[in-house]
Amino acid sequence: MHALNGELCVRCRGGRNLCGLPYCPVIVKILASELRIDNTDIYGSSPPSLFIGRYGYPYVRVGPAIPPEVGDTSIYDLPEMWLNMSLNEILGFRYSLIRGTYITSISSLNSKHVSHLQELALTLRPVDIELTFEKKPKPKIYLDEYLPPQGPSAPLKDFKIVGNLLSDKRLEKVFYDTDLRASKGAVRLYNSDVPISAIQKLFSVGGLGTVRSRRLVPTRWSITAIDSIISDYLVSQVKKLPIISSYMLYVRSFMSNLYIGILVPRAWSFEWIEAWFPGSTWNRFGVNAEVEGDYEGFRGRDKYPEIGGCYYASRLASAEALLKMKRQATVILWREIYEGFDLPIGVWFVRENVRAMFKEKPEVFKSIEDLINYLRDFKYSRIPIDTWIKKSYIMRIILKQESIDKYLS
Repeated sequence: MHALNGELCVRCRGGRNLCGLPYCPVIVKILASELRIDNTDIYGSSPPSLFIGRYGYPYVRVGPAIPPEVGDTSIYDLPEMWLNMSLNEILGFRYSLIRGTYITSISSLNSKHVSHLQELALTLRPVDIELTFEKKPKPKIYLDEYLPPQGPSAPLKDFKIVGNLLSDKRLEKVFYDTDLRASKGAVRLYNSDVPISAIQKLFSVGGLGTVRSRRLVPTRWSITAIDSIISDYLVSQVKKLPIISSYMLYVRSFMSNLYIGILVPRAWSFEWIEAWFPGSTWNRFGVNAEVEGDYEGFRGRDKYPEIGGCYYASRLASAEALLKMKRQATVILWREIYEGFDLPIGVWFVRENVRAMFKEKPEVFKSIEDLINYLRDFKYSRIPIDTWIKKSYIMRIILKQESIDKYLS
């Protein structure tokens, strides 16, 4: 975390981002200090929120999370609604979620606590529950590259649903269909406009798939699995569409991040590259920006991308955009993460930003050279365009093919 400048803090007072960070370190410190819980019983409305850990697999920590308040808390665990909120606001309500966890086998789907978690995963509305802990929750904040920020937790002694719980019929229908494969169930829910975050929860509590295949799935894994499953389906539909006729450029700057999206009039292929600047989350102590990425051709990938879950989150958002256009294209995405963006807040941030980027009106070009020259002239990127091209396998292939085509013509 950046060292604080007292003069700037007094002038800013947490509202003007004068230090350049997308969040206020003072407010985050205050939030952390206020996480002290003086008893072992908590009553509140779960958004709903639940967690399946991964350490110790196949014996994992599982449990629900609630804030110590009653009412409409749905926004606390609905990433699809967070993009226009400040990071301070997101951290505020995420840190107020208190988790109760206990250790169980991934195959123990019929236990009382897991059954309650499945009930929570079947609703999209807040549910009043009561948690009793073995000891007072520790005032600790948990951050993860894949997951939204997590608040305090403690071993769970008891877990009761005390409010009315109304299941969503779409989720319920897929949950009780134990002959339906998990991938088909996830796609069916997506096509029924169920939020992706809700599909991920249902998958994590063993709520998707044939009866013999159902298991608890760590939340971190379920997020990427559902992004992968749904984007596979969307890409299969994109491949049936006509190819775009022009080169398109999208640019989005948001919260110390820059997104550049390039659509090329060629059959589907995809590339995601990130540049982490010194002082950002995964390059805190570096001297130079670190640029890494992964790609796939028309036939897809057969290995998990080394760049991680952001690959599938951005792929999903890209395929969505092409389906709305009713067109096919090669997609190249570049992301720059600047100094000060030093809190991992989850892959939802990438998915929702790429979605937002593709909703904007693009710049349109007749050639890839014109597009590249435009990027050079306007200097959106702090990484030299030639460096991006050097790191981009697909861009180099396109430039090479463009040159050959011109030579042949």
